[in-house]
Amino acid sequence: MTQKQKNQSKTGHKARNKAKGLLLAAKPWWDDFWRGVAVTLHALGLGLFWLGKQIIHVIVTPRLWVRPSLFVSSYIFIGAYIATFGILQLTRTYTPPEDADFWKVNRPASITLLDRDGNEIGVRGSHYGDPVALDELPPFVIDAFVATEDRRFYRHHGLDPRGLARAALTNIKAGRMREGASTITQQLARNLFLTSERSLDRKLLEAHLAIWLENRLSKDEILTLYLNRIYLGSGAYGIEAASNFYFSKPAKELTLSEAAMLAALPKAPSTLSPVSNFDGALTRSWEVLDNLVEAAVIDPEMVALAKVNPPVLDPKIADNDFGYFLDYALIQAKKILGEFDSDIVITTTLDSALQKKAEETITAILDEDALALGAEQAALIAYNEKGDVIALVGGKSYEESQFNRATQAKRQPGSAFKPIVYLAAIEYGLTPRSLFIDQEVDVDGWQPTNYSNTYQGPVRLAEAMAKSINTVAVQVTEMVGRDTIIEAAKRLGIKSQMRSHPSIALGTMEVTLDELTSAYLPFARQGRAAQPHVIAQIAGRDGTMIYEMAEEPDPERIMTPQTSKTMNHLLFQVIHGGTGRRANLGRRPAVGKTGTTNDWRDAWFVGYTAQITAGVWVGNDENTEMDHVTGGSFPAVIWHDFMLAAHEGLPVKAIPGAKPAVSEAADQRLASFYGNLERDFSDLLYTAYASDYPYQEGDPLFDDTYQPNQPDQVKGRPANEDDKKKRRRWFRFGRD
Repeated sequence: MTQKQKNQSKTGHKARNKAKGLLLAAKPWWDDFWRGVAVTLHALGLGLFWLGKQIIHVIVTPRLWVRPSLFVSSYIFIGAYIATFGILQLTRTYTPPEDADFWKVNRPASITLLDRDGNEIGVRGSHYGDPVALDELPPFVIDAFVATEDRRFYRHHGLDPRGLARAALTNIKAGRMREGASTITQQLARNLFLTSERSLDRKLLEAHLAIWLENRLSKDEILTLYLNRIYLGSGAYGIEAASNFYFSKPAKELTLSEAAMLAALPKAPSTLSPVSNFDGALTRSWEVLDNLVEAAVIDPEMVALAKVNPPVLDPKIADNDFGYFLDYALIQAKKILGEFDSDIVITTTLDSALQKKAEETITAILDEDALALGAEQAALIAYNEKGDVIALVGGKSYEESQFNRATQAKRQPGSAFKPIVYLAAIEYGLTPRSLFIDQEVDVDGWQPTNYSNTYQGPVRLAEAMAKSINTVAVQVTEMVGRDTIIEAAKRLGIKSQMRSHPSIALGTMEVTLDELTSAYLPFARQGRAAQPHVIAQIAGRDGTMIYEMAEEPDPERIMTPQTSKTMNHLLFQVIHGGTGRRANLGRRPAVGKTGTTNDWRDAWFVGYTAQITAGVWVGNDENTEMDHVTGGSFPAVIWHDFMLAAHEGLPVKAIPGAKPAVSEAADQRLASFYGNLERDFSDLLYTAYASDYPYQEGDPLFDDTYQPNQPDQVKGRPANEDDKKKRRRWFRFGRD
């Protein structure tokens, strides 16, 4: 190559580089120019559609035929105005940032909730599946969407004038809006950046954004985003989420009929949701199948086969089983994180098997017999020894009522509050054997009565707890002080307002079931406080840990171990032989307390083993009376059946102090028995002595107690028949 040729080559390179630089510099302007052209053409198309429709209207309306030219010219003017508006729109067009993340932009947060074993139990917010690539889907899935939503998708540049004209003609013939004119790119632009507002302004902006997307993404990238972001009804966004929700299978396993049904949904996802309108969705899916034949991508025989084998729904509607728990968990998660602005995965403390057992137990116990007695609703909550909520039922049916009676309903606990009263009494210095008189009580004019309207006289504290004697609880409260009771309640975790009124002894304040049940946790934990919680951890969808529940290395002690042991002893009497006998778990030690409010409006049972603490409430939402339903009836039975199921496979563990108490009546019987036993041994001793040593006057052994001329006494037998019966009775007691 000569020097001249080299110089010419360098000059050519410089020119080409300069031209390239000028082109790059002009690219933004060039893009905007073509955006403007496209928006204007789209606006003209809208104007022509409107014009065409009105021309038909003019032609078919005889009375307007007089001056058709006037109407035609006016609509031409309107079309021109629309086109001009489109050009002006270019000057104030919204353009997304260049670094926009199309997978996250304008995407409602999806909250996935898992049980303690990592199994999905529900989704709140928007339900998105994992992103799925085009090559992972059966070809007919892609074809179904393209043939129905945008048949010329791979041949246009975001806007499709031919598609617009076809849709206009179809709608004019039908006399209604039957076919949309938006391309897949336009729909994606709307989903990513806009709202569903129906306005010309939004339509023009949608067209601009469609061209903007086409300039930055390939067709496959646009279609992948579309299939993963499109709303397909019932809270499901994207093909994967919809496939899992409606058919319980991944999108890659969809059949032709199932794919057609999903492709039918973008037109009206809420109206055509197969869960609520299966017939409508099926009819629309047949139109999708016909579109596949028209587009020549599926054989008519395959379509005919798909029509005679419609899809079978298998929706994942697990929220009704766990609805109350999911709502409560979401409230607690928001307290931790605030509002969610990105997808999160919440691992909860729920035991799914126990949750289902709790639901089944309530349904089984609150049968027609319970309804006949006015018991219409029930709630249950259960904690393990660490304070994890392992089961929560807020009512008989989440579908019928989402009001959570376990965490939201505030009701009077009645005698289920008495353990807190007795805790204060034990800390004051009383013992289970402290003696009180069950009798009429008058405190500032207030005269409480017992449930039986009778009085038993002298009773020990343990017996008063077992029989839930109101007058003793009131006497204890007045002895230790009402403020002391309130302080003990707050220490155990009661946050509801409590007034210093004499009736506080009988639980006349209002508390929630979870509040009262968690107050029993320190009794079960040998006096140590617990942190009741429902959230184990929160992570991002990518696995990034956001929050994790930390265990307290040294939980606060709110009562001494001995006090806890004494409380266990008192509460054991309730199940062992008191008002809560129906809650007895047999060989497994368990303790608890019943509660019944005035006119049987509320019935409670709260109790625990060494492993699980649970509470049950039965009543009515309207606070109406039940027919003599007490805490020892339905609530105790529900608690019993649930706890038996909850402890399957768990070892039997002792509860410190949980053993029977000796009642006052038994004290008297034992004293009489041992007194008679002492006399019997004395008789035997005297008899043996008399055999070896005959009577001698003056012998100090033979005083007034023993006379040799009374053979019945020498032989150790009672002197009369009354004594015989009395001794036989006490000997029988001793043998029992």
